[in-house]
Amino acid sequence: MGLASGGLLVPREQLRSVDLSRSPHPYLDNGASELRSDNHCNTAVVRWLLREHGVVLAGPDPKNLIDPVAKEQLRREALAGIDEYAAWALEPTEAAGPMSRWKQPYLVLTLCRLLNTLETGRVVSKRDAAEWALGTLDAEWASLIERALDDRPDPWLRVHQPADTETVKQTLAFVDYALKEAAARYAGAGGR
Repeated sequence: MGLASGGLLVPREQLRSVDLSRSPHPYLDNGASELRSDNHCNTAVVRWLLREHGVVLAGPDPKNLIDPVAKEQLRREALAGIDEYAAWALEPTEAAGPMSRWKQPYLVLTLCRLLNTLETGRVVSKRDAAEWALGTLDAEWASLIERALDDRPDPWLRVHQPADTETVKQTLAFVDYALKEAAARYAGAGGR
């Protein structure tokens, strides 16, 4: 299964349904030259994207290889993802200190995407999720989300640059907001 961010090698019989244990498989990260064992892409989200939006270059249609992914599986994974990203938000980066100029907008847009998945039971692009967030979430976050959208070009340039201190504070406040929204939206979607 090839992906824009790298690639994951999964035996056909293990690709069919969501692996709740998220077993590691050989994975090639973006820019890497060696495979390593990782569970990075062994997710309901990747299966849903591949099944619903995969482009066949050769071989069978992904719908013949992967069972439908339930909305509830996507929602559970999104809820867990929000918790994981909230913890990661607090981890400093080696080169850029508390938060890099790459990590900051990535966090904001990823949280928008995860909140959208909780609400809809689908997966959309970060841009579509940000547009949804601008029309759905509290207006106080609009400028942070708009700046994150504007700051997407040339991500590798910003990996080693520290994010603006005030923007980091706003982003961490948005992380707290996303955690609260996730709990409310997941409960409203039939969760917990």
